[in-house]
Amino acid sequence: MQKSRRFLVAIPIILIVLIVAPFLVPLQTYIDQAEQAAGEALGAPVRIGSMHLALLPTPRLNVSDVVVGNDEDFTVEDVAVVPALSTLFSEARTISSLKIKRPVIKRSALELAAALGKGDADDTPTSVAIRRISISRAQLLWPGMDLPEFSADVVLKENNRPESARIVTTDGKVKISLEPEGDKRHITVNAWGWTLPAGVPLLLNRLEGEMTLTDDRLHVRRLDIGLYEGSMSADAVLGWQKNWTLEGRLNVKDVQVAQPVRMVSPSTQLSGWLNGEGEYRASAQEAGKLLEQLQANFGFRVRDGVLDGFDLAKAAALLGTRSGVDGQTRFDTLTGNLNVAGRQYHLRNLDIASGLLRATGDVKIRPNRQLGGEVKVELKKEATLVAIPLQVTGTTESPMLLPTKAALAGAVAGTAVLGPGVGTSLGIQAVDKLKGLFGNNKD
Repeated sequence: MQKSRRFLVAIPIILIVLIVAPFLVPLQTYIDQAEQAAGEALGAPVRIGSMHLALLPTPRLNVSDVVVGNDEDFTVEDVAVVPALSTLFSEARTISSLKIKRPVIKRSALELAAALGKGDADDTPTSVAIRRISISRAQLLWPGMDLPEFSADVVLKENNRPESARIVTTDGKVKISLEPEGDKRHITVNAWGWTLPAGVPLLLNRLEGEMTLTDDRLHVRRLDIGLYEGSMSADAVLGWQKNWTLEGRLNVKDVQVAQPVRMVSPSTQLSGWLNGEGEYRASAQEAGKLLEQLQANFGFRVRDGVLDGFDLAKAAALLGTRSGVDGQTRFDTLTGNLNVAGRQYHLRNLDIASGLLRATGDVKIRPNRQLGGEVKVELKKEATLVAIPLQVTGTTESPMLLPTKAALAGAVAGTAVLGPGVGTSLGIQAVDKLKGLFGNNKD
């Protein structure tokens, strides 16, 4: 009886020893060696705050407050390394799990990773094999992007290549899974109530995607998105064998455009229901340069809408004044083609129809948001069709519509000969036809 009591008293003492003893082992020498070895492998300075051994719940090495790079390119709050005990004395060791807590990764850290990857061939066996990586509360700091915090669980196979993975944002709005599919990897993406972290902050009510990943290509086979009371579908192929390449198609159905347009340009508001489709492509030496090299052609149709900031009918009626910019134009349909060349946009073959008003034209939006182009407004007044060419200038924040110089000259000549009204209209149309006849499109 007395022996059993002593044994029960000894149990907590043994547990305390197992927990406390590893902290009594001096590891500063190992920290210095680890910092030097890691720094040489990465080509960047590495600092380790602390390192200690623990035996419970399983034997492990805990490394805390890791900082990589002169600009803190990569930091980790804590790393727990759990080795496979059966391989501790083997030449090739195995880590059962690597648990990483609160890593913060800057864009510059990817350059360190790329340099490290070039030093090892894919078929070169590694002396340390990792079976599982668990990441909690990770953050990616990327210029111009507001990426959500996420957690990940990755299972690796030989040569430490991912076999399967699960990624979930901390708020639960985005889930990504990766599973083996022959010699490829199948990726599914699901999101709910998620705002795009880059570009226009569009709110995606729903996103469902199916993708296939190989060593040099990501094929987005299906991407279905619900947004702003409508939907969008797309496919894409992203490759990186030599240069980075991107190509695909996009289809939009019954999307209410008022809020997205307001995000792009608060002062230019357009409402209505958007339908359209088109294709895009890009090629660049760096992934971050793809958007700058984007080439796209998108045909669109907006129905039952209002264009605020432009009163086309008023602009056509008030020659020589800027009053026509103010107000709004209601339309039944607005159709055209959007051509994208890097950061420059060209709206071609614009056609606005609304009752007795019709407008056609082309407008360019330059990288600095300056507007340029011409719109011809046709108004039906009694039995007379008045067609007024208007110049589009200003910026997307402060657009302006003014009669072209040729239109003003024609208006003055027609009014002088035939009087206001019919003479003005005929004078403008005569000059416009002469421009077309001689191929002169300058004012």
